Amino acid sequence: MPQATPKLNAFPVFMRVEGEAIAIVGGAEEALAKARLLAQSSAVLRIVSDETSPELLAFIAETGAAHIAEAYDAAHLNGAVMVFAASGDEALDRRVAGDARRLGIPVNAVDRPELCDFFTPALVNRAPVAIAIGTEGAGPVLAQMLRSRIDRMLSPSLGPLATLAASFRDTAERLLPKGNARRRFWSDFFGGAPARAVEAGELSQAHDAAVGLLLSNEQASAHIALVGAGRGAEDLMTLRAHRLLMEADVIVHDALVPEAIVAMGRRDAERLPVGKRKGCHSKSQAEINALLVELGHAGKRVVRLKSGDPLVFGRAGEEMAALRDAGVAYEVVPGVTAAFAAAADFELPLTLRGVSSSMVFTTGHDLKGNSLPDWAKLAISGATVAVYMGRSVAAEVAGRLIEAGLSPDTAVAVVENASLANRRRFHGTLADLPSLEARADLSGPVMTIIGDAVAGANFERSEPLAAHRQESVARAAAQGVNQ
Repeated sequence: MPQATPKLNAFPVFMRVEGEAIAIVGGAEEALAKARLLAQSSAVLRIVSDETSPELLAFIAETGAAHIAEAYDAAHLNGAVMVFAASGDEALDRRVAGDARRLGIPVNAVDRPELCDFFTPALVNRAPVAIAIGTEGAGPVLAQMLRSRIDRMLSPSLGPLATLAASFRDTAERLLPKGNARRRFWSDFFGGAPARAVEAGELSQAHDAAVGLLLSNEQASAHIALVGAGRGAEDLMTLRAHRLLMEADVIVHDALVPEAIVAMGRRDAERLPVGKRKGCHSKSQAEINALLVELGHAGKRVVRLKSGDPLVFGRAGEEMAALRDAGVAYEVVPGVTAAFAAAADFELPLTLRGVSSSMVFTTGHDLKGNSLPDWAKLAISGATVAVYMGRSVAAEVAGRLIEAGLSPDTAVAVVENASLANRRRFHGTLADLPSLEARADLSGPVMTIIGDAVAGANFERSEPLAAHRQESVARAAAQGVNQ
């Protein structure tokens, strides 16, 4: 089954605070830290404290924040849209939090998460662009470290560029049809001449470049990208695959592609599941081909998202032929295929000097005919064999290869859910391989690698297949005695 996407305990939002009052109760270091953070907004700060540190008094004088130099009273919260309990005194902070809730005002109590309705993130400020970073209890050090990294990644000119973009928004929406043309304009705006001019400080030139883009922008042509999603781990996708997902109008995805990867696409992209699992096909291949052609003729930018690599048992050949015949433009973006992911999980050299210099990618079903396929001869002569989708025919794979002359002692590595956090690894010999068929606990995709090069793998984190084989033999023997 696909791995479940972790759920957030707090949902990030941006609240409008322009001209609104935000109350901070406290007069020392905690209150000053919150005041400095909130001073980056256009809110009206109201600081309540009868004993105020010199540093906070200096901040109040410098920024013009309102200062209520009195002992705290619930009336001081009236009209505020947010409240910060930052006194450093637990009893007072609890009182402030209780008063805020009775008044229906969200409250944050500094360093007291159990009293908080919301949490303040680490903030990267490129006004009007803001990036908020929360770590859900992992601590402020991690949040600040991430903020520092993101801050270095973003140009200081991003704020002025965003301001210029805002001035063109209404015009772009009026002149350009929703969809490809509008996205193409904004892509060129943020990645082309306007952005370069703003970075150089030439705001007038940036404005003229944006006008030129707006006047010359044409409807983008349809495009289908056959994209390899890899074996499931999001960070194993290529940068090109991620970019195409962000530009797609429609994402047509297989069943084995995790939701976390599909969610990397544009939030408003249409998602069409067409997945095929063993014994359960939501759409036939002919229907998928027709769907891609239909979307192409409709002028859509489509990502056909496939598990692993599109060109390795991904039926991409049939889809490309259909698109070529229909005159629809397409490209292929490779992904990490299961054999490579499984080999990486085992630190397994698929080729090994002096041992194996060739490879075979196959499915277990290739051995179901009456005659051995040509690749079986390669396996016997030392090639490393990667068997896709072979759990249910493991006994037949092993039996036919042994019958053809491959030693029963040939090393075998097996991975369920290669590259994912919930992967399981097993090792043994070709003689142990039939035990896989009885493993009802293996519900995820299984990859089997056979060959002498497998002996060079790291088996420290894998389970021996022989143990399960011996258990199966013992159970069978016991059943025979009972009968």
